[in-house]
Amino acid sequence: MTSIEYVDSHTGGEPTRTIIAGGPNLGPGTLAQKLEVFRRDFDHIRSATVNEPRGSDVMVGALLVEPNGVIFFNNVGYLGMCGHGAIGVIATLAYLGRIQPGDHVLETPVGPVTATLHEDGSVSIANVPSYRETKALTVEVDGLGKITGDVAWGGNWFYIVHDFAHPIELSEVEPLTDAAWRIRQAVNKVAPQVDHIELCRGNRNFVLCPGKAYDRSPCGTGTSAKLACLAADKKLAEGEIWHQESIVGSVFEGTYQPDGDRIRPTIKGRAWVNAHGRLLLDPSDPFIHGIA
Repeated sequence: MTSIEYVDSHTGGEPTRTIIAGGPNLGPGTLAQKLEVFRRDFDHIRSATVNEPRGSDVMVGALLVEPNGVIFFNNVGYLGMCGHGAIGVIATLAYLGRIQPGDHVLETPVGPVTATLHEDGSVSIANVPSYRETKALTVEVDGLGKITGDVAWGGNWFYIVHDFAHPIELSEVEPLTDAAWRIRQAVNKVAPQVDHIELCRGNRNFVLCPGKAYDRSPCGTGTSAKLACLAADKKLAEGEIWHQESIVGSVFEGTYQPDGDRIRPTIKGRAWVNAHGRLLLDPSDPFIHGIA
């Protein structure tokens, strides 16, 4: 019997499970190299942590890596960055008494981000440089016809439909999920790097994550990619606040600063710690490593 100590939080409704003890030893090297070790040798720990029966498709995991690194993962694999997850990690470290209000650097596999823990418990994440790669990419989608959107990077790859015709409401999750999955299949034929689909209507969004679960939060990396598109189209000024609302009604504040031919987005939100415990991995359990 082995155990993994974790803290659960949610950011705007989206859960983060942070491994704080009992995780694998990933050896020396850069964080990107350690991610490859995790992927190659310890993927069963990822699955055991976030998949059923201990987790669910919506759960995002975060493995703390000394001295200040974090590796994010979900039900099907690994994430370059995770905005809601970074906010959740900072809330977790504050709950554990490991940090105080102020600036803290988190190393991620796609670069460092600066997290500011505010006195009121909210967190601002100065994300990795973000940009739009392709404007107005039109694809033919089975059952939907022609759909046009932008391909953008915000720490993960997104295809963003800025004026989606269908209402972005919680009661419409099933048709939105179906539409987003169909769009992803079409987009991947020409932009295989895209693994997140973001459907927008005004300031509201619906984000379908790589494992076909929708994001309950407004999605930090998705908001970063959205800001990159707004900045490129000169629809949002430097320092101007963009309020991005999720399908469940939670809100992130987004701003940006220019960074060469890219932008440096900052996302502000809040996470709440809601559990602290141990996952038990019993060798006799037929689902010890989760139901993938």
